[in-house]
Order: sequence, then C-alpha cells, then structure tokens
Amino acid sequence: MSLDESELPRTEDEWRVRLSPEEYRVLREHGTERPWTGEYVDTKTPGMYHCRACGARLYPSDTKFDSHCGWPSFDDALPGAVKEIEDRSLGMVRTEIRCARCDSHLGHVFRGEGFTPKDTRHCVNSVSIRLEPNET
Repeated sequence: MSLDESELPRTEDEWRVRLSPEEYRVLREHGTERPWTGEYVDTKTPGMYHCRACGARLYPSDTKFDSHCGWPSFDDALPGAVKEIEDRSLGMVRTEIRCARCDSHLGHVFRGEGFTPKDTRHCVNSVSIRLEPNET
C-alpha cells in the first residue's frame, strides 16, 4: 500500500519510527544487505515490487532476472519510479538508484554487462522492496 503524500515522513526521526533498524540502515543510510541473504534473491512470484519505505510501485516481476550476483536484479523500472545519482563512495564511480517518490536507497544500476537485451541490471536490496503478488 502506497503512503499518501501527507503520510510520508518528513524527518529522519520519523523514518526511524516507521522502519526497522535494518530497513533504516539500507533505505535511509544507503547501506547494503549481505549478498544471498535477501528474501527476494530467488523469488519467481508474479506481481509488483514496491518501495518498502513509501509503497510506490517500482518493478514489475516480469523485469526480474537471475544475475547470480546475490541480490534481486531487474532490467527495468516503471517509468519515473527511480532516480539515478552518481555514487563515488568506496573509491569507485557507480550509479545509485533511489525511489523517486521518497528518495530512499534501493541499490545500484549497472549497464553493459550483457545479461538482458536491455543490457541493464538494477541490483536492488531485498530490504528496500516489498512484493505484492498478483491475485490468482
């Protein structure tokens, strides 16, 4: 369920109350969960992945693929759902992806690896997303 704009936390203290400590560390402090530990690494369930912080729709499950990198991987997000920011941490240049609605950290995007025809891999922390399965 997506939060109404008026329900979005406005301060980091409000985010701390709303999120678990691990969710806060990854989503708000730009952390990373350990590889192969996230609940969605191997998930094949049809549905829609939402931002765990604000509930915004991010990734249809048909864009998820097995990259064998230890985190859920998607080759595309819904148009306008994520924003990209240059990340120069860890002594390298990467592209961070954040929820366009609430600015929470999702992971990083990589291009040119050849995994899919779109040649893009959104490497996303499971703790940053929540799957809403399709109704059967």
